Amino acid sequence: MNSNIGIVIKREYLERVSKKSFIFTTILMPLFMAAIMIAPALITMFSTPELKHIAVIDNSGIIAPTLKNGDGVEFISITDSIEVAKANDSIDGILLINSDILTSQTGATLYTHDASSMLIEQNITSQIENTIKNIRLKNYDLENLDQIINDINADITLTTYRINEEAEDSSSSSTLSYIIGMIMSLLLYMFLLLYGQLVMTSIIEEKNNRVLEIMVSSIKPGQLMMGKILGIGAVALTQVLIWGLIIVSMSAYVLPSIIPAEIMGEVNAFNAGSLNAATASNDIEMLQALSVISNVSYVVSLFVYLILFLLGGFLFYAAMNAAIGSAVDNVQDASQLQSVVMIPIILGLVMSMSIINDPNSTIATTLSMIPFTAPMTMMTRIPFGIPTWEIITSLVILYISFIGMVWLSAKIYRVGIFMYGKKPSIKEILRWINYK
Repeated sequence: MNSNIGIVIKREYLERVSKKSFIFTTILMPLFMAAIMIAPALITMFSTPELKHIAVIDNSGIIAPTLKNGDGVEFISITDSIEVAKANDSIDGILLINSDILTSQTGATLYTHDASSMLIEQNITSQIENTIKNIRLKNYDLENLDQIINDINADITLTTYRINEEAEDSSSSSTLSYIIGMIMSLLLYMFLLLYGQLVMTSIIEEKNNRVLEIMVSSIKPGQLMMGKILGIGAVALTQVLIWGLIIVSMSAYVLPSIIPAEIMGEVNAFNAGSLNAATASNDIEMLQALSVISNVSYVVSLFVYLILFLLGGFLFYAAMNAAIGSAVDNVQDASQLQSVVMIPIILGLVMSMSIINDPNSTIATTLSMIPFTAPMTMMTRIPFGIPTWEIITSLVILYISFIGMVWLSAKIYRVGIFMYGKKPSIKEILRWINYK
């Protein structure tokens, strides 16, 4: 039996890892994901907004003198009426300020020839609000008002320390944990969908080519299904391991060599707990982020958990996809049945975006123990430092559920691969489970 399954695993694995598409995807996908995250920042950094000329008609006489040019906006005070200004095509917009601007929330109106810009609206609104605030404060007739405002301004950096039973106090960043959790959850979502569908389409193709009828003459249907699942799962595992090696290598060797020595010194001081936040020359959140991504043991532990939940989640959902693939003759029919598989995966991702705001809530813990949603929700919570017993419990439930799902799917698979010409209903598929 082991020999037959091994042959199928080897065939499925080598057939896919030898393809150019696998090589390109493995190399280009990390670059593509990095580009998605970096591109918006680069575009914002290097893009120069087109200068907009805004004519200002100030009936109050107090706002126009305080408006400052910048952020792609140039203000021009005019005395024309609003009707005359609207006929002027040389300006991009008109800012009309009413005489009751100090007492009315609707005392300013912006007219534009084209679609308005959110950045311009925010620029104008913030400047008017600051001017009104300063005027209202001065009405209190306080001495040294500017000095008082400077003295009462506060800038607090909150450093969070997590206390657990397994390690000494360790610093954490909720923002960074949020980002890492979402990336991990999205990776699992992508792998479960893509590789699960690969199992299903592979079975449909072989079924249409009548290859399965030949193969089951020398191997049991259950062994064939298990071999296909494990073979394709090994492909997904190989891809994640390659990505993990690349990221761990960057964390261990590349980052320490490219980060300036003075910043790295503050990162080391931050890790040791001896950094004084008040005298630090760099942003504390940036130091927290560098502390995490340069911690090789932490990065390795994340990938170990990712692999465990990826493998368990894939095996669980791949068994369901295999059963669906064996029951239909084409991808169109399969897409209708596949909603049974896709809805829990999508639900897991959607709920991850919600529970990430409170990773220790009851709903978060519950979803982490349900095998249908556990891979995404648990990987979202792990960066926040949840108890190890919860992770182990979730993994045990997931792998036990996989065994049960394989048993059910194998019963459907052994009947479905011989069925042609008719799309079975869910009721019929459930009836196949009781066949002897």
